[in-house]
Amino acid sequence: MRCGAWRSRAERGQMAVELAVVLPVCIVVGLVAYNLCRFVEACATFDRVAPDAVIALGVSPAGEQSALSAAGQVRSSIQSALDMSSCEVSVQVSGAQQDRAAGHGLGFSVSPLLTTFTCTLRYRPWPGSFVMAGVVFSPPVALTHTRTLTVDRFRPGVVV
Repeated sequence: MRCGAWRSRAERGQMAVELAVVLPVCIVVGLVAYNLCRFVEACATFDRVAPDAVIALGVSPAGEQSALSAAGQVRSSIQSALDMSSCEVSVQVSGAQQDRAAGHGLGFSVSPLLTTFTCTLRYRPWPGSFVMAGVVFSPPVALTHTRTLTVDRFRPGVVV
């Protein structure tokens, strides 16, 4: 007796139908896992590199001694350490001097030289959207992760 000869005609295509239903779901789950692993890897690298870049370059930037110059140098250092095309880094600087210039806060500050660096990682999942046999993979436009560090820009080693 031949193997599979006992099956009826109605059951012969069942495995192909099951595969057609399960395969798109497996592909979408694989894409979610891939993007999650890449985001976690980027966050781990970012969490390790961002404070080091702020302490090294934010406290005493090379060249012009301004907050904007320091933010640019910190951003380029973090971006080069990440080395991922799907990640964008932004660095914002705020402090007592910038707040007074904008009209916020008191007229004086207890420690006017403290500067807060807010580093933000923005990860864009791949692919942007994906549809296969009615199963839709549509991740958010970007996943974000933020680190904040306050330093005294003119006294190296003072981290708050």
